[in-house]
Amino acid sequence: MTTPSDSPSAGAPRGSTDNEELLAARYTASADLVTRKVAGETLIVPIRGQVGDLEAIFTLNEVGSLIWSLLDGRHTGAEMAAAVADEYDVDPAAARADTLEFLRGLAEAGLIRPIESE
Repeated sequence: MTTPSDSPSAGAPRGSTDNEELLAARYTASADLVTRKVAGETLIVPIRGQVGDLEAIFTLNEVGSLIWSLLDGRHTGAEMAAAVADEYDVDPAAARADTLEFLRGLAEAGLIRPIESE
């Protein structure tokens, strides 16, 4: 699994409206997975048919682990990006772009879901 700190955008360019929606959304981890912290990295194992899918283990580095820890349904994508910028003293625009890419990757892998606004 790529992380915000080391992955260029692999997909098609996204519109600013799409980006604003992603940044405004709140997220939570999907229910069908197990996470463990090992040696400073977060391991994510999807559960398929009540069995861990060991062919699809995801590993998050320190930056990815920070974002993962904020997937509690209370933090927006923008708040996650701000936390990355603050924690790692990086440019806020770069943190936003990398966080957006990371959230897209997690969503495409089925590891997170947006929380509906109330």
